[in-house]
Amino acid sequence: MSGAEAAEAVSQLPNGWTLALILTAIALSAHEPWRWAGVFLGRNLDIESDIFRWVRAVSTALVAALVIRLLVFPAGALNDVSMVIRAVAMAAGLGIYFAAGRRVAIGVLGATIVLVACQFIFS
Repeated sequence: MSGAEAAEAVSQLPNGWTLALILTAIALSAHEPWRWAGVFLGRNLDIESDIFRWVRAVSTALVAALVIRLLVFPAGALNDVSMVIRAVAMAAGLGIYFAAGRRVAIGVLGATIVLVACQFIFS
């Protein structure tokens, strides 16, 4: 398909609310059956079992690895922020997380505020 044919095909799509409703219907039809299958299959699972502890440990390790990757090897606009500011923001976020009773959202918000403030002040 050439560029002109692709542009013609896109121009034939409905716009506005019609397109939004079509895309929503497609997304729900792809997502919801799997969600309900998970609810049905997981209704009798013990969340304190060894397998769930293992899954929780692996997911925590993956998140920690991604955070460290962002700290050491940043991408995009974060690459313009110095390593010291990134480390200070991460340490502040971790401290805020524990001070706020292990609330992830508050820790992330605190780290973000520290990162932006330090970048504004020191750059």
